Amino acid sequence: MPVSPAMAENLAAAVSSLYEQAELALIDRVTRALAEGLDSPRWVDLKLGALGNLRAAIEEIITALQADASSAIHQALTEAYDRGQQAAILELGAVATGPALAAAEAVPAAAAVDRLAAALVQETGPAHLRMLRTGLDVYRMVVAEASAAPLLGATTRREAAGRALARFADKGVTGFVDRTGRAWNLTSYVEMATRSAVGRAAVEAHTDRLAAAQVDLVVVSDAPEECGRCKPWEGKVLRREGPPGAGMVEVEHATEDDRMVSVRVAGSLAEARTAGLLHPNCRHTVSIFLPGVTRPRPKPPSRATYEQTQEQRRMERQVRAWKRRAAAALDDDKRRAANAKVRAYQGRIRELVSETGLPRKSHREQIGAAR
Repeated sequence: MPVSPAMAENLAAAVSSLYEQAELALIDRVTRALAEGLDSPRWVDLKLGALGNLRAAIEEIITALQADASSAIHQALTEAYDRGQQAAILELGAVATGPALAAAEAVPAAAAVDRLAAALVQETGPAHLRMLRTGLDVYRMVVAEASAAPLLGATTRREAAGRALARFADKGVTGFVDRTGRAWNLTSYVEMATRSAVGRAAVEAHTDRLAAAQVDLVVVSDAPEECGRCKPWEGKVLRREGPPGAGMVEVEHATEDDRMVSVRVAGSLAEARTAGLLHPNCRHTVSIFLPGVTRPRPKPPSRATYEQTQEQRRMERQVRAWKRRAAAALDDDKRRAANAKVRAYQGRIRELVSETGLPRKSHREQIGAAR
């Protein structure tokens, strides 16, 4: 059975959902703390005096998140690794026999899973401190802006607070930068990191088993709606490990002893992955290549362009953003306006999937639920 990051993609949802729920709880807690007594002339003094209560409430959210996230991360990576190794064993069962197959089935998994889980826990760890700092900073900022607005004659305290909270709902907890320098908010960052980790676990488990069975060559599928990073590797044969670079290799025929065949290798699997192959959301798979036996498979028909798939994801993000804006609204009018935006973007998504045949992914339009 071929391996792909997509085979473990759903496992990341359990982890990212925990962080999104925590972020929504943070937004809700800050909003309720600020809304209480908003029309009181002593509002500023009351809010500054309640800062310690807010800190305690946020720390309670973070403590619960830390306990749940550590368990969810380990569980997700364990399942992802298991899926990858089972995919390899199914493939090897059709082509390997005796010692090679037995060796593949005997590869231990616990150490690899622990290593991958520890790396992800470390990568997501700064999120907890950032949540506390952001929650308190937003609270102070809203108090400052809302108290100054009436003095300046610009607007009412409620409108100023509503604007500031809307910005918070839009951005969420920010300040996360990946290795490429791209900035993320909390939920998107954790989702990206977890999807990368579970995909890596599935692929690594697959290649660990192929290595134990002494399988050296793999082939990349030809997938529809591919992105520019993956397209150069479609249908190409890769070395499971070894140096980068393309070239011809002489290998023994998969089913005929002592018969050698020439195979053009496009590079190593590590080289292809560094270039972008098997990234999160990648539709490509990698499977065993049998010299002299494996033949190219026809490319499945595309339902849409890659750009259209990305447009669908953009509109899904907009649906979630406006739902967050509704959650942070201080009054019914703002909440109704945000919900109207949600319905408008959902209508545009329905039009796109009707036009292209792309599947509607309603779960990706939800907040506080697994995506």
